[in-house]
Amino acid sequence: MLTTRSAEEPYLIERNPGYFEYQLPISVKAVINWKGQLPLLRNERDEWELPGGKLDLGEEPATCLAREISEELSWNAEVGEPYYAWVYEIFPHRHVFVLTYLATYDGDAAPVYSHEHKELVLVRPEEVRGLHMPEDYKKAIHQAVERGHFG
Repeated sequence: MLTTRSAEEPYLIERNPGYFEYQLPISVKAVINWKGQLPLLRNERDEWELPGGKLDLGEEPATCLAREISEELSWNAEVGEPYYAWVYEIFPHRHVFVLTYLATYDGDAAPVYSHEHKELVLVRPEEVRGLHMPEDYKKAIHQAVERGHFG
């Protein structure tokens, strides 16, 4: 049986007496360049987020991300390299480890979003500053621009 440090910190589990470590779901996300635009999805918390999702047991992160992009946008995108990671505190008791990848889609089909999200927008990377989304998504997008992903 796993012991957590406290009811307020269920993400910290005791591995050895007095030693606690994170137990976090892993989410893989993509900064996708489609003709200079970036698809963003509105979630149930009314935040804009990058396409992607939770890693299934035994699944490779890049394979998971390709599957999630297909499910969420109906695209067969090319998943590149991971380049930005962070721990997202969704709520004080809920944390997720987020691994962000660069990705591209060269097809002509516009994205079609799934039932998992409320809305989809296509924006230019410089337009994300004013959007309601976690700051680390904005940092990941900014780093993708700095790496020349949209240039």
